[in-house]
Amino acid sequence: MTTTAHGPQAAQTRVVRTLVSSQILGSLGMSSGIAVGALLAEEISGSDTWAGLGTTFQVFGAALIAIPMAHVMARSGRRPGLILGYTLAILGAVGIIAAAVVDNFALLLAGSVAFGGATASNNQARYAATDLAHPDHRGRDLSTVVWATTIGAVVGPNLAGPGADLARPLGLPVLAGPFVFSLVGFMLAVLVLTARLRPDPLLEARRLVLAADGSAGTVVHGSVVRGLRVVFARRQAAFGLLVTSLGHATMVSVMVMTPLHMDHGGADLRIIGLVISGHVLGMFAFSPLTGRATDRFGAPPVALAGAAVLIVAGGLAARAPEGSSAGLAVALFLLGLGWSCTLVAGSTLLVAGVPQAERPGAQGGADLVMGLAGGGGGALAGVIVNGAGFGVLAVCAMALPVLIVVAALVLRVGAGDGGDSDSEGEGD
Repeated sequence: MTTTAHGPQAAQTRVVRTLVSSQILGSLGMSSGIAVGALLAEEISGSDTWAGLGTTFQVFGAALIAIPMAHVMARSGRRPGLILGYTLAILGAVGIIAAAVVDNFALLLAGSVAFGGATASNNQARYAATDLAHPDHRGRDLSTVVWATTIGAVVGPNLAGPGADLARPLGLPVLAGPFVFSLVGFMLAVLVLTARLRPDPLLEARRLVLAADGSAGTVVHGSVVRGLRVVFARRQAAFGLLVTSLGHATMVSVMVMTPLHMDHGGADLRIIGLVISGHVLGMFAFSPLTGRATDRFGAPPVALAGAAVLIVAGGLAARAPEGSSAGLAVALFLLGLGWSCTLVAGSTLLVAGVPQAERPGAQGGADLVMGLAGGGGGALAGVIVNGAGFGVLAVCAMALPVLIVVAALVLRVGAGDGGDSDSEGEGD
């Protein structure tokens, strides 16, 4: 399919710019609560064991919300699906603030599930960036949207201190303050998507396919069950799913307990926010380089490089004492960088590995599995830390990226894997 200055390439440029704007706002809202989520859960529940459940339920929420989002996107396009996620996140932020006021742990968990809608929208935005992308630039466009998360995600954790200052005049508990920033960020993201995500990239991609082949229409599938069957039937897509899921589980399990590990060592809330900001910087700031490396060298080598970085991060975290330390800060940065490699490379493999008509369901199913893997890792993290300590958790987390290497060998995935399963839906 050939593009002109006024064709799919121009539309793709507009789409990517809009997604970049919404990602900044959405990630600002999402990450505002990251640095204090475990602390708020510990304060309300009164137990270290349950401290990770707030963030873990956000991860589970993102996984579950991916199901209705896939159906909405298959039927009506990316815009209403992304707006659905952020709208649920708005309700979740309100619920978390209310839970802090009334000191109700069940309400905190319920609000956290809905809050996960922001993660679901941020995750699906990376796929929206590929709908009109040329295959040779797919990693670049996907990673550009992932990179946009850097701005909001790095600033967000540093709002922990200002959030506490904001909470007092509003009559809120100190740890509820950052979630006010979350509320504002999500509302602005909805406004940007509503006004500017035009054309809808998924609907435009379908229109271009129909115009090119003259067919009467293609049935687009939004079922995540069907989508997962499609993924597991294709070697490179299956490997992409394993890469994103195992990388995500590794990152979440260590990240979610780091604020608590630092707090127990007497670290100040602002220092905790700074370390988490460094982690988020690693997650997103270098994603354009990751995307270009994926386009140039292939997704499998980048995925394996990410696995190696995650293993190193786990080793450094295992040696870090309680409180703040340079070793822990470096470990968290590398944890984010390794996650970035696995997310970009794995997502690129997944997009390329399934036909366009199957992508909404396959992408929703992949995010469901990724979210469940991360949520499971986060849930187990609290139990492991309570019973054996943070160092043991980090060592256990190191085993997950090792499985990525094993999967590459078993599935015989090489650097040349990553071509489209069909040629539909791509513009130059």
